[in-house]
Amino acid sequence: MQGGLLGLALMVSAAWAGQDRGPVTNLPLPRYVSMKASEGNVRRGPSLTHRIDWVYTRRDMPLEITAEHGHWRRVRDRDGAGGWVHYSLLSGVRTVIIEEDMLSLYRRPDTRAPETARLELGVIARLGECDLHWCELTAAGYRGWALKTALWGVRADELRD
Repeated sequence: MQGGLLGLALMVSAAWAGQDRGPVTNLPLPRYVSMKASEGNVRRGPSLTHRIDWVYTRRDMPLEITAEHGHWRRVRDRDGAGGWVHYSLLSGVRTVIIEEDMLSLYRRPDTRAPETARLELGVIARLGECDLHWCELTAAGYRGWALKTALWGVRADELRD
């Protein structure tokens, strides 16, 4: 068993090692974060002099960081829209958006387990532990496991403890 876990850990390490790293933070690119603020300007470039293209207005919304420049992060949302956001508006707290209407949450990562809740399309949930196929979520006081394929904000190969 331990050899299997070690092998899995080495595969995950190798996967992360193959990723690009941000020149500012040395964290993997791309990577997911969430909106810390309830409102954040999305700019055309990485400075206050660049035009504001739109404003994100959803606190905890998951975003994918694709580039870094000083205190700025280029992000994209689940629709592929993006731009530059000041790093102070972002949080390392992981969230996901539910991509399937009435998504079942299960007590365990097993479709035969009892359901704990159903989440509507577009709900934002806090991301917990993930294995290859399932992630543990918390939303509106409910907790349970959902299939990873129904979530935006977590990589298909991502494992979380």
